[in-house]
Amino acid sequence: MRVLHKIKGSLGFVLYSVPPHINKPYCQETRLLGWKTEALIWIESVTDMSLDNLRDLYQQVILERYKKPRYKGTTDPVDRHQKGHNPSCGDTIELTLKLNESSDRIDDVRFEGEGCAISMASADLMAEALRNKNLDEALDMVQKFQSMMRGEDEFPKEHRKLNVMQGVAQFPVRIKCANLCWHTLKAAIEAAQSAEPAGYVSNE
Repeated sequence: MRVLHKIKGSLGFVLYSVPPHINKPYCQETRLLGWKTEALIWIESVTDMSLDNLRDLYQQVILERYKKPRYKGTTDPVDRHQKGHNPSCGDTIELTLKLNESSDRIDDVRFEGEGCAISMASADLMAEALRNKNLDEALDMVQKFQSMMRGEDEFPKEHRKLNVMQGVAQFPVRIKCANLCWHTLKAAIEAAQSAEPAGYVSNE
């Protein structure tokens, strides 16, 4: 592992070797750098965090969520169903929501899909953060995540794992990967109540 660049504040730009058994594409910029052996990830750090701790954070939050997602699947029942597509990287996601009896709070979120490590980890982190949120809170989180991708905001402590994604703001193509699940969520919430998706929503 080697540090490539330091920017103002508490973010570091780190290049990691990817275990050889991981063979998924890692988005356009990474393919240009040789995605078969390396992946670019922006991670949140603090000024006194060691490189070993940075490696641990990367492994736990990004690779773990990509390799062993906790929220992959389909909710039972399905109260909202939306598909999303990111043409820039080829990521696809199929998002399902289970709502409470009054249909104003999210009881469960699950996703299926194929894509790069960023898009899949982002979806899994989002699904975890949305549990027990009402629909207005969920839409506020969509706005906060998109603001974070513009470098304007970050999540509070209770959702600090989502801040792992904030360095993606430096790379427009990677923003689309991280944002795909949030675009899909917004469409699912705003759609008429249905267990069937109304086609794909694109983040182009």
